[in-house]
Amino acid sequence: MTELRGKTIDELAGHVGGIVSGVCTERVERVASLAEASAHEIAFVEDARLVESALQSNASCLIVPEVIQDLDGKCLIRVARPKLAFALIAELLHPTIGRAPMVHKLAVIAGSAALEENVFVGAHSVIGERTIIGAGTEIHSGTIIGDDVTIGRSCVIHPNVVIYKGTVIGDRVILHASVVVGADGFGYVPDETNSLHKFPQIGRAVIDDDVEIGAGTCIDRGALGETRIGRGTKIDNLVQIAHNVKIGERVVIAAQTGISGSTIIEDDAVIGGQVGLGDHAHVKSGAIIGSKAGILPGKIVRKGVWWGIPIQPLEDYKRLNAHMNRLPQLREEVKELQLRIKELEDEKANDK
Repeated sequence: MTELRGKTIDELAGHVGGIVSGVCTERVERVASLAEASAHEIAFVEDARLVESALQSNASCLIVPEVIQDLDGKCLIRVARPKLAFALIAELLHPTIGRAPMVHKLAVIAGSAALEENVFVGAHSVIGERTIIGAGTEIHSGTIIGDDVTIGRSCVIHPNVVIYKGTVIGDRVILHASVVVGADGFGYVPDETNSLHKFPQIGRAVIDDDVEIGAGTCIDRGALGETRIGRGTKIDNLVQIAHNVKIGERVVIAAQTGISGSTIIEDDAVIGGQVGLGDHAHVKSGAIIGSKAGILPGKIVRKGVWWGIPIQPLEDYKRLNAHMNRLPQLREEVKELQLRIKELEDEKANDK
């Protein structure tokens, strides 16, 4: 008997704790966008303002906010957080399919390295002495792993990643292409002639469980201690994390952010794109930092929304920005006042 594809609406609703309404007969096989969804596909509606778009969608089922009771007979799953429910259903319908265990004949593995069961190692990868690779981990082509590295279970190390000596990586970590972990930090000491002498970079980098790091991101080793990325943190592409930085759990960091040495970012902080953090800065738990913000060395950023250069509370930034936008008008008003003052002075001089 042919196995049925996809999931029933009731199965999907049960998976996300949703309530089904409308006529729901089709099985769902895939997720799709609201505009492009068709038969056997499910889409989501973020809020009630998108009702018109939802009515025009050809999706077999729509995930909608709880406040939406009915949409012209469409099949609905009503939930508190549609986007989250959509993501959970996407995980169910599109599970990650890992590589079958194997070690490519063109991989180079040191004799003292230890690979646990069901490991995949791609072509031209190099694994150093005394390195341990956990069960079910995938090491894709061209990856270089140094000596004395520990990588946990069920990790995915994408092509051309470089992991330096002594790095420790937890379970279920994903490193995207060209990530570099454990390189020397940027630290030099000038002598009397201003020649630069390298400060020791002999610490390590530690990445805890369930971290995902985007392509091209660089994480330096600690100078004397460690650089640490906390459990569940997600880091975008092209982020620079300097030596001795401590990043907490469930932190989100967007692309092109630069984090200077010895900075601390506590749990659940959100850092926008192109943010620059000076050394020894301290971002408190729950802080949200907007894109392109500049944080001075040693600055403490507390819980709340922050923006601007130098960084300031969002409401202060908005007020200042409003004043800045009025500068051209203010300039013209000042010019008019200067002209009027001159006219009055000329009139006074003529009266004498």
